[in-house]
Amino acid sequence: MHLSAHVDTFARDHLPPPHEWPELRFDLPELRYPDRLNCAAELLDHTEPDRPVFRTPDGAVWTYGELRARVDRIAHVLTGSLGVVPGNRVLLRGPTTPWLAACWLAVLKAGAVAVTVLAQQRPHELATLCRIARVRHALCDIRVADDLARASIPGLRVTTYGGDTPGDLLHRPAPAGPYPAVDTAADDVALIAFTSGTTGRPKGCMHFHRDVLATADTFSRHVLRPHADDVFAGSPPLGFTFGLGGLVIFPLRAGASALLLEQAGPRQLLPAIAEHRVSVLFTAPTAYRAMLEELDRHDVTSLRRCVSAGENLPAATWRAWHDRTGLRIINGIGATELLHIFISAADERIRPGSTGVPVPGWQARVQDADGKPVPDGEPGLLAVRGPVGCRYLADPRQREYVRDGWNITGDTYIREADGYFRYVARADDMIISAGYNIAGPEVEEVLLRHPDVAETAVVGRPDEARGQVTVAYTVLRTGARRDPEALRAFLTAELAPYKCPREFVFLDALPRTATGKLQRFRLRTEGDQQ
Repeated sequence: MHLSAHVDTFARDHLPPPHEWPELRFDLPELRYPDRLNCAAELLDHTEPDRPVFRTPDGAVWTYGELRARVDRIAHVLTGSLGVVPGNRVLLRGPTTPWLAACWLAVLKAGAVAVTVLAQQRPHELATLCRIARVRHALCDIRVADDLARASIPGLRVTTYGGDTPGDLLHRPAPAGPYPAVDTAADDVALIAFTSGTTGRPKGCMHFHRDVLATADTFSRHVLRPHADDVFAGSPPLGFTFGLGGLVIFPLRAGASALLLEQAGPRQLLPAIAEHRVSVLFTAPTAYRAMLEELDRHDVTSLRRCVSAGENLPAATWRAWHDRTGLRIINGIGATELLHIFISAADERIRPGSTGVPVPGWQARVQDADGKPVPDGEPGLLAVRGPVGCRYLADPRQREYVRDGWNITGDTYIREADGYFRYVARADDMIISAGYNIAGPEVEEVLLRHPDVAETAVVGRPDEARGQVTVAYTVLRTGARRDPEALRAFLTAELAPYKCPREFVFLDALPRTATGKLQRFRLRTEGDQQ
């Protein structure tokens, strides 16, 4: 590792020992970064100042020049009156706005470590994250400051922005002029991204300055291939690395712009696409499916790129979107541990129902529990490696995620003979019933083709006789009749009988995290209690 610019060395001191890291590969020329690198400066300083960078729903437009000036001012305040030094962790909390993005860039430019959390997270969750990362500074949108105050985090200095008091971040006095970026090492920690925390203690994933650029220089550059005139938009918040890449890192690396929406559900996305001529969209499979019902009322002809990640994209959803719009959704799998997408495909290389092939700069294979590659066509654990790798913050689960130099994502996949990777299930989502292996997502894929089904999640419930039985938790479209026998008949016409759920449970909504990920464990727990 190179000489760190960090004065506060907590992050570097709590990296896993080097022998527990995955093998890092920098096979592409664009991935061979210099030893000294500040990713915020790289993202900000290579675009003409009068070009647009951030747009808001009310029509406001920030230029790159205005963003640089605001980032520099915030960085002056951080390192001046707030006393932040390189290496300090700075919590960032707020809805998705240009000011939140500017704070993120300012923290990195000042050599500190950004810990961006979700605006929806509650006091006890915030306290846990701050304790794990030993956070002592926070920048928080004034509108969501109450929960942070209620968290009562010892020693945390909270500075709000968006208010009208003299102590507000945006009203504090600061020196005029540019802020010289801290001369960070390429392998200084730039951010700590916490996993969604669907089960157990959340894991802090530490990523370097070079990692931030590597996500743009692999997936964005080689698969997404954005233009400088593109307008990005999407639903994931900046506390979710899917959103951080799609709404900040990728557009800035390309010199493009992003529409930042505080409310970005399906009903908000469609009118925003039409009004602001969005051309690149990032959202989850469930949102694409939900938007299908509203498409006829909105103009989406400006779209040229649609990206899906966060959970598996069913072929039925892909085909329905393509039939209605002519657009091919770019499916992808990423992970907080690896920052963004590492398997994907675009344009004519897309195969509905398949995730794709390794993104240039990445390698992937399917292996068994002992780490041995399995033959093509057989299911196994997905293992990947590339320029970014898992480095948990002081967490023994590092040894579970990284094995023999590979990142083991926890997904069951099949590699086809021609190199395409097809999702089967999360490794813990395989249902074993009476000796049969049943992949819940396969059953879901078929069930979603039924015209009355809006959403579904298929999980296993413990059963004394069979080991597990298959249960389908299902959300129906408005007005549809709850008829389990009709759904069972539909499934048995498409699947082997042993794959058909023994029970259908109808819900008004499926449980999801704040980032939109399905919380299957809650359905399993509910089943255990029945």
